[in-house]
Amino acid sequence: MRPLHISAASGLVCVGTTMYVVADDEVYLGVFSTTELEPGDLIRLFDGALPDVKAERKRRKPDLEALVLLPPFQNFPYGALLAVGSGSRSNRCRGALLGLDVNGAVCGSPRELDLSPILAPLKDTFPELNIEGAVVFGDELRLFQRGNKRQAANAIIRYSLSRVLDALQSPRADSIEPSATHRLDLGLVRGVPFCFTDAAALPNGEMVFCAVAEDTEDAYRDGACIGAAIGIVENGGHLRSLQRLDQPYKVEGINARLHGDRLDVLLVTDADDPGTPAALFSTSIAK
Repeated sequence: MRPLHISAASGLVCVGTTMYVVADDEVYLGVFSTTELEPGDLIRLFDGALPDVKAERKRRKPDLEALVLLPPFQNFPYGALLAVGSGSRSNRCRGALLGLDVNGAVCGSPRELDLSPILAPLKDTFPELNIEGAVVFGDELRLFQRGNKRQAANAIIRYSLSRVLDALQSPRADSIEPSATHRLDLGLVRGVPFCFTDAAALPNGEMVFCAVAEDTEDAYRDGACIGAAIGIVENGGHLRSLQRLDQPYKVEGINARLHGDRLDVLLVTDADDPGTPAALFSTSIAK
């Protein structure tokens, strides 16, 4: 019997008053209200069940690390949610596409996707591929590569959105190369680099991201989280700001909304412990 909570929250999107959360060790999408204090619901994304034993579960999990809201496109008149695997292993190149209705609620059955045409070409550039965030702005889809102590290669990878949307509809899509890649150095804390864990787009093209300093040498093993931060990247890829959190919460999902000169942010955490529920935090930043 699965626990009555999500523990490894890794991606966050809010549509209206509904909050959608993916977890990297689940085959479900969590659905929660941002206005009502009531239990959420789960939407199954993939068939089957994951093992309870932690090591085996880690080996077989789809590792969904990013969730992004797509604009309306063919067969999805009100847009869709796209869940993206990290790409760090061959079984982690899956994704799921969920259509939305006029109110932003999931409608119909999720469609399982093979995201290899998008993720596989990146492995030549990033030997330790680890996609942790995704945003849409204008005519681009942007993926966020997370580094680690050995390969501190944080990067924003840009794609033609129309090419990606066409590929999502095709059963045999050709490989898609990115249009541009911007690498970023987010600094260190006690010798451990800050690395992307998720991102959200703002109307002006800037991107708000969360990052953690996790003491691990690769994209597979977990490590101690010794620092966490929220930052802003300009549309051109330049790091505008980075603000450390007071506590090293392992924040892995972010949603941001601009209200005048105030940026309202929601964050979800990965507890790295299936017995501990993921936490939801909120904060505001003066722009």
